[in-house]
Amino acid sequence: MSYVHLAAVYDALMAETPYPKWLEWADAFWQKTKRPRTILDLGCGTGNIAIPFARQGYTVFGLDLSEEMLAIAYEKMQQERVQVTWTRQDMREFSVQPVDCVLSFCDSSSYLLEEDDVKQMYRCVYDHLEPDGWFLFDVHSPAKIVNGYADNTFTWVEDDLSYIWQCVHDPLLFEVEHQLTFFLKEQNGLYRRLEEVHVQRAYHLTSHLNWLREAGFTDITVTADFTDLPPQAHSERLFFTAHKE
Repeated sequence: MSYVHLAAVYDALMAETPYPKWLEWADAFWQKTKRPRTILDLGCGTGNIAIPFARQGYTVFGLDLSEEMLAIAYEKMQQERVQVTWTRQDMREFSVQPVDCVLSFCDSSSYLLEEDDVKQMYRCVYDHLEPDGWFLFDVHSPAKIVNGYADNTFTWVEDDLSYIWQCVHDPLLFEVEHQLTFFLKEQNGLYRRLEEVHVQRAYHLTSHLNWLREAGFTDITVTADFTDLPPQAHSERLFFTAHKE
């Protein structure tokens, strides 16, 4: 499901998200390999990864399924006075010009709920990479779903925005349903109630590795939680690099 109501408040809710860490992680990897000229950001949302890379001089394409998120990204791009080419497409099946590097950060691909969806996305990414291109992405680990979300409730209370975030956990699929209820203050002082449901799923590390190899990728590496260390049982976020020869 794409973001609709949540798009309007997404940046406020994600204000504490460490976006610079993703930029630094990618930059550290490129220093060890080579810097791309062209970048495709899959699941780009409101542009919090794509716009900073454009500011650094890369040619950037941002792809997302949510028209509402892309509209906000466009406004932010205008304010920043940089250039990003935005496109509304499905990350499982998209068509853009070939690029040197595909990124999918902030667990965007964890919204793919079927194994075949992930496999299809990997094949599509491979087909849209230039030779000697790289795919860099992160996903939620099963441990994150079980220990971080499973049947928890989170709340946020501010003058202009409040929310109740309930998580319903499926332990067999490592799947979590995020049930979000927002109360957004309007100009008349009254609060508007908005509801939205999002579902994410984690897959075993070995499954990701097998699917990447099946798509044609080589030189696959996996680290965890913004470090260069291999994943542990408690790791929450898995980072992958995969090469197209």
